[in-house]
Amino acid sequence: MTQMHNPPHPGDILREDVLPDLGLSVTDAAEQLGVSRVTLSRVINGQAGISAEMAIRLGRWLGNGADVWVRMQGAYDLWQAQKQASAKVKSIKPAVRRAEKTEEHAHANGEKHSR
Repeated sequence: MTQMHNPPHPGDILREDVLPDLGLSVTDAAEQLGVSRVTLSRVINGQAGISAEMAIRLGRWLGNGADVWVRMQGAYDLWQAQKQASAKVKSIKPAVRRAEKTEEHAHANGEKHSR
């Protein structure tokens, strides 16, 4: 999957495209989705993400499937996390295998070690 440059919050899609195209208010859409107006309003205003349950509801309601909404939320979340990531990840430094450590220890102490 190619990563989108600064993907919109899925709530933006609902607020700017879906509800106007359907001619619905937030209250009407919330009722049809079976959620409270506050719940849908939080999503639409970007204060809450699309949960798996909400994705299922939206997918069934709009007929486009839950995966569309989950992918949009995932793309948004990943973009936000990458933008805000400040922790540096160190390079992989393979650990010495236990058997090699045992042999090295035995050799250093003049012991013979058999496998």
